[in-house]
Amino acid sequence: MNQNERRKYLIENLLKEQPRYAKMRIPSEVNEQKTILRSLMNIRMPGFISNEFLQIQDDYLAEVCEEKGNVTINDMEKVKPDIYIWQGDITRLAVGAIVNAANSGMTGCYQPCHNCIDNCIHTYAGIQLRNKCDEIMRTQGFEEPTGQAKITPAYNLPCDYVVHTVGPIVQGRLTKEHERLLESCYRSWLEIADENDVESIAFCCISTGVFMFPNKRAAEIAVETVKKYKEEKNSSIKVIFNVFKDEDAVIYHRLLK
Repeated sequence: MNQNERRKYLIENLLKEQPRYAKMRIPSEVNEQKTILRSLMNIRMPGFISNEFLQIQDDYLAEVCEEKGNVTINDMEKVKPDIYIWQGDITRLAVGAIVNAANSGMTGCYQPCHNCIDNCIHTYAGIQLRNKCDEIMRTQGFEEPTGQAKITPAYNLPCDYVVHTVGPIVQGRLTKEHERLLESCYRSWLEIADENDVESIAFCCISTGVFMFPNKRAAEIAVETVKKYKEEKNSSIKVIFNVFKDEDAVIYHRLLK
């Protein structure tokens, strides 16, 4: 089965799960097919899926991952001992763990093709990640508190693990409590990574953007927390500050160099 055949198989089977879309015609244009497949994966609720589907999905995502190209720690700019900066798509990183900016439900973004990090990570990890997060949340029995962390396998991503966290949302004035919660996020990630013998972890710019935490102050807290943790715990974990926007790249370079 080639990539086109896999994509059509996945679309057809996901459409069968959605009665309102069951008669939808699959377009012939490849990019339109990719958009439909991602959208169907995004809106799919957690639940059973056949082993055949998962195998074909995994083969499809493996080729997508290969096309995007993996990035290792050797491709990154080292700015301090065990501290790196890399600008780009976090789903390409072949590192120990990447951090996901989750919502309190913890099962991913359900908005079709939304460009948030939560959506991207769940899309390229595959359906298994949403099912695993749902299992964790059903066992927990309540929404994920801000500032804590959960770790899952990465499934079809090139990293080993995904660490999920809910960052603080700033509505109005930035407060000390917002800052405390953001610091708690970074510390929780580092602790859970060390507990699972993760050698390297990539942090996204948590709570900035639509969560409205000021970028510069968020970066200051990130850098301060990482330095403090590594000194206190004598931790050898390698930390990657993964940025996407030029603005954040400038801020982190100023803070670290």
